[in-house]
Amino acid sequence: MGEWLEQQVVEALDVDVTRLARLGGGDVAESFAVDLTNGQRVFAKTHRNPPPQFFETEAASLEWLRAADALPVPTVLAVGEGYLVLEWIDEARARSNTAGETEFGRSLAALHRSGADVFGRTDRRTTGSRRLPNEPTATWAEFFGENRLLPLARMARDQGALPVHVCDGLATLAGRLDEVGGPQETPARLHGDLWAGNRIVDASGRSWIIDPAAHGGHREFDLAMMRLFGGFGDAAFDAYAEVFALADGWPERVPLHQLAPLAVHAIKFGGGYVAAAERALAAVL
Repeated sequence: MGEWLEQQVVEALDVDVTRLARLGGGDVAESFAVDLTNGQRVFAKTHRNPPPQFFETEAASLEWLRAADALPVPTVLAVGEGYLVLEWIDEARARSNTAGETEFGRSLAALHRSGADVFGRTDRRTTGSRRLPNEPTATWAEFFGENRLLPLARMARDQGALPVHVCDGLATLAGRLDEVGGPQETPARLHGDLWAGNRIVDASGRSWIIDPAAHGGHREFDLAMMRLFGGFGDAAFDAYAEVFALADGWPERVPLHQLAPLAVHAIKFGGGYVAAAERALAAVL
């Protein structure tokens, strides 16, 4: 794959490669640091068997997030069937300090506030490793039920990834989102997979976002995802709330928004994610 990717980079950027080094991380794509003869370093990744429009969707998502001019997002340098090339970000050795967390929280609020045309995606492209649908809807309840909970319930049932009563509970919850989802809001511009591994803190302390599953959704979803695996300081949440206050009862709705990523992880990895999904469902129903 390295030789093939090198050829794609050379053809796309019209510059030769001096070094291509594999990077760690990621459970879907293979990533590389690529040094070019013009002295530039770029980030490139590929996939041995990519679904249709896999990297094109990621490129479009990055550009959509960049358009908000709220958080730093890597520039897309080239994209094609089976590869993506982005600008290189020099990552800091240490995580962001309190000032950096505060800046991130404020910037995330600005990203969400920039909004989206619909819940879902106007291009209707699927996102994430499970290729979840993003059919546009008028309300969050319809989006989260039809595009997240019901598809995940079907996948989990078909693969035996979650107990039957949990799959049934996800389907039941899909019909009760108007009751438990809090006040209605307009669609926010979401990263869609905002765990700490998809944030890069650069050498100057700025936070960049990468690997999105971008769509129009409920802004509490990104914030709940940030709490799922940790890695974000309290200052980020405090700064967000100062700029863009959340509706009353938001902490009680965290398990609701964590259900989708927990179900995805249960389908992919099993283990403790099964019990975690069951607990989150019990906290909501």
